[in-house]
Amino acid sequence: MAYKEKEIEKLYYSIGEVAEIFNVAPSLIRFWESEFDIIKPKKNRKGNRQFTKEDIDNVRTIFHLVKEKGFTLQGAKEMLRNDSQAVKDKMEMLESLRSVRGFLVELREKLH
Repeated sequence: MAYKEKEIEKLYYSIGEVAEIFNVAPSLIRFWESEFDIIKPKKNRKGNRQFTKEDIDNVRTIFHLVKEKGFTLQGAKEMLRNDSQAVKDKMEMLESLRSVRGFLVELREKLH
């Protein structure tokens, strides 16, 4: 029986790591933090932000609305205020569809 090592996930991510995930400047993450109350990273004793997976998911939601869907900040705030779960559900569905599409494209490449 082969032993498969589980990938270790970090509990906290720095603002630089979060910015890198979304390919944006750390200043944009700080700005969104000041604009959206769903982004509330902890701060360590030095005052450095420590983002959890939940914080990153919330940044992903805002990124989706503002950068991918073209919402204004006010529009994104209203969407989140009115039905944040619907927004998250749609994002999960889109991510699922992208994953399936990626798999199908890869499969097509292997078949040709």
